[in-house]
Amino acid sequence: MNVREVPPVLQSFDVTATPEQGPPRLAALRAAMAAEGVQGFIVPRADAHQGEYVAASDERLGWLTGFTGSAGFCVVLPGAAGVFVDGRYRVQVRAQVDLRAFTPLDYPETKAGPWIAANLAEGVVGYDPWLHTPEEIAAIEAALAGKGASLRPVANLVDRVWTDRPVPPQGAAMIHDLALAGETAEAKRARLAEGLRAAGQRAAVITLPDSLCWLLNIRGADVPRNPVLHGFAILHDDGRVDLFAEPAKFDAALRAHLGNGVALHPPAGFVGALGALGGAVRVDRATAPVAVVHALGAATVAWGDDPCRLPKACKTEAEIAGTRAAHLRDGAAVCAFLAWMAGRAAEVLGGAVLTEIDVVRGLEGFRVATGALHDLSFETICGAGPNGAIMHYRVTEATNRRILPGDLIVVDSGGQYRDGTTDITRTLVVGTPAPEAVAAFTRVLQGMIAISRLRWPDKGLAGRDLDAIARYPLWLAGQDYDHGTGHGVGVFLSVHEGPQRLSRISEVPLRPGMMLSNEPGYYREGAFGIRIENLVAVIRAPEVAGGDARPMLAFETLTWAPIERRLILPAMLSPGERAWLDAYHAEVEARIGPRLSAPARAWLARACAPI
Repeated sequence: MNVREVPPVLQSFDVTATPEQGPPRLAALRAAMAAEGVQGFIVPRADAHQGEYVAASDERLGWLTGFTGSAGFCVVLPGAAGVFVDGRYRVQVRAQVDLRAFTPLDYPETKAGPWIAANLAEGVVGYDPWLHTPEEIAAIEAALAGKGASLRPVANLVDRVWTDRPVPPQGAAMIHDLALAGETAEAKRARLAEGLRAAGQRAAVITLPDSLCWLLNIRGADVPRNPVLHGFAILHDDGRVDLFAEPAKFDAALRAHLGNGVALHPPAGFVGALGALGGAVRVDRATAPVAVVHALGAATVAWGDDPCRLPKACKTEAEIAGTRAAHLRDGAAVCAFLAWMAGRAAEVLGGAVLTEIDVVRGLEGFRVATGALHDLSFETICGAGPNGAIMHYRVTEATNRRILPGDLIVVDSGGQYRDGTTDITRTLVVGTPAPEAVAAFTRVLQGMIAISRLRWPDKGLAGRDLDAIARYPLWLAGQDYDHGTGHGVGVFLSVHEGPQRLSRISEVPLRPGMMLSNEPGYYREGAFGIRIENLVAVIRAPEVAGGDARPMLAFETLTWAPIERRLILPAMLSPGERAWLDAYHAEVEARIGPRLSAPARAWLARACAPI
């Protein structure tokens, strides 16, 4: 297949924000603060649904600061404006904001409450109660107790000065087929309602878009790359659901799919419905906006987890089967791309021009050519050379880098298919890599293999108990990476899904059916980046001959694509690691080879040869 025959239609490379836009917008916000009578205002990344990904109309943080990462927030005071970001974005934020106007701050090492207390001797800091959770606000208020500063809910001040703010999304909702879901919406509602009754709770408030879509077996088009619907819901203890979403998004077939147990209302009715509730109402203090608590009126707030999150995380057999199929389809597209890249890399060594955007377009073309791609699962990350050290780098026309001999290229991408969501990272090289890059890559690979081979007791172990295993080879060399080892993944839903994670801060026990990424990395600022990522599913581990009769869990690998052999130092690998890698590559060739053209199949055989 000639990839150029398939025009790229999904990812754009427009520059969405520039540092010079920040100072005048910051000045306008400070004027709005003065008019409101507050001395500060908090601008989060989140929207009213507290999802990680937001619509263009909710990109307040990016509009104000220029920082376009998927996590972070800004606290604006009269004499300071701090932009708080975690380890994934510390390189990126310094490149995207005007450092004379904004101060990047390392989060969670620096938290909002103590920073406000240190920088505002006296005054009121405003916040939009629809954009913050009770957990967030309680933490800041605790830090400000006894200090001169305090918090106050106000109408959103950014919206007052964002004069060309995009309109909210109006994408049509769609039915998610039962054959792919594996459980009817009626059964899900009944199962969750039984849990509410057992807890003595009359209702639960659901605000996360992916929870809403999972519960009702629907999907939407309100957030780029994530097939979710914007809306709120109240799940009652008898299984009924009041759904608050734009009625125009629901056609007759979808309304029939919802059934008599689901009542559709305009979003404007949500606050009034909350006020009419009585008894104990479950609210997730980590995901619901604090405005929900303010609106509940006579009801008693019963703090508890979103009732959908854990059931959604434990996939049905149908969801796992669909995900396997999606990964075979996507794996064939990725392998065809890798074969194409091998040819282009040879041309680069001969002097040809190849850029990051060329690579992104090429990969997108192979996915589109499957005929089954619904969308990308996120904007493809393609960072060559020093850009690879920016963990969530997004190439634009302004940053597009020519790929040079010796460059490492981090390509992190995925697809949304009706039967599954994929996410894969491969680090490639053009020509001869630097020895220190090969050594670091091999350590990252050792960490990824360690997670892939892992078995652990089925006794409530969580991501925090496993995360260090992936880091051990890097730690021995005095190296590390500033992100979690893995995130949860949905099924034709959000590519980042909670509550499961492979992370130092994850306390949610891993259970069969959970899907996660396995993606250790290493990043040397100004030089190169490395990340290797497969998706895995938690399964019950098969017994080991001679082992104790202990219930154990393990990971099933879902992703099938070769790992760059030229970046591996075989002498560093143990016999067990070499055996795993050879077996994985043999499986890649067996599963994916028959799906490829003859030239790509020949390339794959070479790429999957024993190490």
